[in-house]
Amino acid sequence: MIGVDPGTASTGYGVVGQTTEREFELLACGVIRTEPKQLMHLRLLELHQDFCKIIAEFNPDEIAVEKLFFGRNVTTAITVGQARGTILLAAAQNGLPLAEYTPAEVKQAITGYGNADKRQIQEMVQRLLNLTQLPRPDDAADGVAIALCHLQNTRFSIL
Repeated sequence: MIGVDPGTASTGYGVVGQTTEREFELLACGVIRTEPKQLMHLRLLELHQDFCKIIAEFNPDEIAVEKLFFGRNVTTAITVGQARGTILLAAAQNGLPLAEYTPAEVKQAITGYGNADKRQIQEMVQRLLNLTQLPRPDDAADGVAIALCHLQNTRFSIL
């Protein structure tokens, strides 16, 4: 399972496996960064290529991605939407099922509180995966949280 927090400057991802019905393990996490001075279409191409490499390396059975949160900054929302589209395209090209979650749904699933802050999410991800350190950077931790949100939702929908 790969969870993705899309962005054009930095796309966070977390690869999480399920070891038992109630336990998960972190296989990898990180960020895909693109150069802000590059033209947007080249940044999106780089994001697509790098994400496809991650898919090829980990061979997930599904992908979960954060839904677009539309705040006050329209320009940011548009560029995040473009990054999301690139991730959705990569999932479709690889025949992977896709789940989408709002930031509040992820926060609720991970911390039990839909308005949790970044630090609270990182601490719960650390606890849920028995990590010795907080997952970093923030975008990578968010990718891991999205993956865990999906795995927990899937588990509860089966029960």
